[in-house]
Amino acid sequence: MFSRAAKEHVFAAATRIALFISIGILAFLLGAIILRGLSALSLDFLFTPSRSFGSSGGIAYQILGSLLTAITAGLIATPVALGASVYRSEYMTSQRARRIFDLMLYGLNGVPSIIFGLFGLILFVNIIGTGLSWFVGGIILAVMMLPTATLATVNAMRGIEKNYRENALALGLTREQTALRIIIPQSLHGLVTGVLIGLARAIGETAPIMFIATAFSGATVPTSLHEPVATLPTHILALAQQAADPAALKNAWGASFTLIALVALFSLAAFFARARLSPYSRR
Repeated sequence: MFSRAAKEHVFAAATRIALFISIGILAFLLGAIILRGLSALSLDFLFTPSRSFGSSGGIAYQILGSLLTAITAGLIATPVALGASVYRSEYMTSQRARRIFDLMLYGLNGVPSIIFGLFGLILFVNIIGTGLSWFVGGIILAVMMLPTATLATVNAMRGIEKNYRENALALGLTREQTALRIIIPQSLHGLVTGVLIGLARAIGETAPIMFIATAFSGATVPTSLHEPVATLPTHILALAQQAADPAALKNAWGASFTLIALVALFSLAAFFARARLSPYSRR
């Protein structure tokens, strides 16, 4: 039989190996993308449109389309997530209703992204008849972001001490005034963090918007809500199908590096926003 100390050492070694494997896989993927992507990166590549189905030219319209759909999703998801969180925290008194609400959010968060794309295709394209529309893509991405943003805000509101609410009610504030003046400012860091993390996920999605919002070639700056855009994920997918062409493969690595950089930018923004807003929330 092994002693307690031996078991402890084995367990610690196993967790350490698992950590190193995880870090190694991440480092390998990021290293491959960075090393191969940097060679394709230049100002011309970032700020000129693609040509010949992406095998030449740059990714200017793809960056614009990705940011446009992601930011639209954030603008739609933010007020909905905030309203749902306030209602769950301040107006939903039944514990059973709260558990059902949380269960539905966790369930929605676990739905595969392709299901959102099929839902958007059936509802907006087939039934409503919107055609390919970047705005519809923003709506679908907002639905995907909603659980992340809402759960982060709910957790922040759950962490507010009970005496804040009691003191507000003792001073004669209504529930609406309590929510607007105390609860929302105190949980702002959770909302901002959830939205930015949701944006980091949304900007890298392909399946939800492939058939409802994007075009693989020919898309430029949209002039109406009912026009498609080009996005980085779909552009990378199209270039990957031309892997036999060295120029297309080089552009695919460059687009991949740019997409990773945008995801990292939103993730870092979430980290710094939380660090910046958390001291304010504790005041």
